[in-house]
Amino acid sequence: MKILKGLLLIIIGFSSQYSEGSSFYERNHLLLASPGAMGIGLYGLDNPALLAYLHQPDLALMWTDRTGDWNDFNEWHLFFAIPYIGFSLNQKKVAGNSFKGYNLSVALGNKAQDLGIGYEWNDRNESIWKIGSLTRPNRFLSIGMLGTFSNSHPERELYIDLGLRPVGNNRITLFADCAIQKGTRLKESPYSTGLVLEPLPGIRLSGRFFNDRSFTAGINLSFGRFGTINQLHFDSEQKYQYNTYGIRIGAYDRNIFKPLIDNRKNYLEMELNGTIVYQRYLLFDKNPSLLSLIKTIELAKKEPGINGIAINLSGLNINWELCWELREKLKDFKSSGKHIVAYIDEADILTYYLASVTDKIVLDPEGGLNLQGLLMGRMYFKNALDKIGIGVDEWRYFKYKSAAEVLSREKMSDADREQRQALLDDFYNMIKKDICASRAYTDEEFDQLINNETYLLPAKALEKNLVDKLGRWEEVKEMVKVIEGKDKRFVKTSYFSSVQVPFDEYWGEKHKIAIIYGIGECAMDTGIKARNLVKDIEWATDRKDIRAIVFRVDSPGGDPLASDIVAEALKKCKKKKPVIVSQGSVAGSGGYWLSMYGEPIVSSPFTITGSIGVIGVWLYNKEFKEKLGFSTDFVKAGEHADLGFGVTYPFIGTLPDRNLTDEEKKKMEISIKTLYCKFVEKVAQSRNKEPKRIEEIAQGRVWSGLRGKEIGLVDTIGSLETAIIIAKEKAGLKKDAEVTIIELPKPQLFSPEILQPRVVMTNSNYQKYMDYLKFLIEHNGDVLLLMPEEDILMSGWHYLK
Repeated sequence: MKILKGLLLIIIGFSSQYSEGSSFYERNHLLLASPGAMGIGLYGLDNPALLAYLHQPDLALMWTDRTGDWNDFNEWHLFFAIPYIGFSLNQKKVAGNSFKGYNLSVALGNKAQDLGIGYEWNDRNESIWKIGSLTRPNRFLSIGMLGTFSNSHPERELYIDLGLRPVGNNRITLFADCAIQKGTRLKESPYSTGLVLEPLPGIRLSGRFFNDRSFTAGINLSFGRFGTINQLHFDSEQKYQYNTYGIRIGAYDRNIFKPLIDNRKNYLEMELNGTIVYQRYLLFDKNPSLLSLIKTIELAKKEPGINGIAINLSGLNINWELCWELREKLKDFKSSGKHIVAYIDEADILTYYLASVTDKIVLDPEGGLNLQGLLMGRMYFKNALDKIGIGVDEWRYFKYKSAAEVLSREKMSDADREQRQALLDDFYNMIKKDICASRAYTDEEFDQLINNETYLLPAKALEKNLVDKLGRWEEVKEMVKVIEGKDKRFVKTSYFSSVQVPFDEYWGEKHKIAIIYGIGECAMDTGIKARNLVKDIEWATDRKDIRAIVFRVDSPGGDPLASDIVAEALKKCKKKKPVIVSQGSVAGSGGYWLSMYGEPIVSSPFTITGSIGVIGVWLYNKEFKEKLGFSTDFVKAGEHADLGFGVTYPFIGTLPDRNLTDEEKKKMEISIKTLYCKFVEKVAQSRNKEPKRIEEIAQGRVWSGLRGKEIGLVDTIGSLETAIIIAKEKAGLKKDAEVTIIELPKPQLFSPEILQPRVVMTNSNYQKYMDYLKFLIEHNGDVLLLMPEEDILMSGWHYLK
């Protein structure tokens, strides 16, 4: 309201009517209603602030027959506008004389508060500056104001219009407006009242009554990107005077024929031949994001003209957790009675798991199904490090904390084998349950398929009822025809009318929910980039228009400091607004530290979570330096000053000359166990459990999301969309309330990999192994909240940005 009062003072202070014949009310014969009550008014000629509600370029021609016949164009206006900028040209012929006028307007702001400035001039050397504002604090109320500053006339005028939508949408709009003039008593100021009805999308009926007892009645018909306007004018004695006409082309508007034209005969075509990411780079990135896919499928579910989805899964690059989320969304789509057909070629068990949710699967005749089952293996470096002369001291005091085993052992410890087998068993059973339900298999038949068939050629896959037809992508249309009984048109997401609807359909800003991503290793300046992430959290916390925060965690942990400063920022945020944590592929160790203050914590069955434990590793020189011919020497002041001193190597960094002494090891043990106790206590406090209970499920053990739910580390099994729905409810909104999603951190311009040379004959898994080892070396001797590298690779962390 302070902003509104300030704008009112500015407009009153600088407004003046520049010509009695050209006041605002002179232009009312072109308007079906007051400017703020319907559409975008006159493209900035009336109130420039309305241009902020234009969503696409638009062109309109309007004319009247009050100075002649309807087709002699003695008075016409041509309007052209793009979002935030409008231009108009008008001509009027009176007694053989022709007068031209021009207007240029610009706007800025958002859907809740807009400002606009316009400049109007004519061929009589008259000009006027206009200042306008539009305030829509919610979907029910609109307040517009306009003032002018003339170069030739001192009269002042302030125009105010109010709009009211009783049911909060465009079905019914009531309005009133008034022109307040200097030297005129308020009760004598001209005003009007009226209403706009939109009984069906694209059909708008208006009635407007003026204080002199004159009135107008109009109709606006919209056919998508084309529309017509017709308005009848009656004088103060209710006698017909003249008509106003208009045609519009350009911006998409609601279409009165769309339900009849569509008749649910379209299939949405989705190409998923890429990597599913959380956030796309702004440039040179065609990968689909998880949120965009969820939104697209939801739109297809609600769109009357969409009867199904055809999905091309050739070349899909996805991890288990994201695959499950996408599969669950497709299952939800099917619950609406619509159909899905999928195309696959060379499909592994992950791709097939996703495809199995569809009604029909088309397999390429030269493709196949590779159903080998699941495996989680590790590569161990101990012998290699021994041979080159690098020593490893693993500081492991907790049974399952196996992050450094690859450096200190030749094979899995019993504890690590136990937890990994449990993970795979949970994943396998989930896959089996879902595929069996979709393809009418029994558990025994599925096990036999995995253990005995393994790789199935197309004919065998068809015989085993794993697919429904052999063919290329074109064959999908034939399969759709079989399902629907007739041909269906394939359309892209641009088809959705709901994507293109004018902003005027919803007044004001929608409620906002922030999705903040904590992706990658927990570090201050890489991975989650904790320094910047905390600022994003604080920004979202302080914004009153953001009703809740969904914190998406996909992190294997790392630096305790980075984990804790982010977790504390979320804890402070929770005092002001709901904070819901959505766990992605990996949310263990430092990743669980990030999660623990969420209320609730939402996890998928395929999430790897828990790993409440602490570890450290010390790499040092045994003979490596000597084998390379290096030597070192030093002087020192302080008994432990040489700890960490050694040769610095390319790619490796500094390799200390010696191991820790017994005394130094004891200090590290105290540090690690102290941090572990703090970790357990924090989790117990945040989960409202006794530390003893957390200790029983801690010791560095990783759990699947399903097991995490059973033991109390997770509250709800669900997806990112589940977390968003919970955020709405906790913010006091309805489950199906429309909200604006704000994603943080803001996406980068382009991937840094574009500027980096690629090493020949390398793959992403190898690169991630190297990155993992590099991280351990860079944090040599640090106390870490870190998970094993194989948990990261198994979860598909390398698919995340």
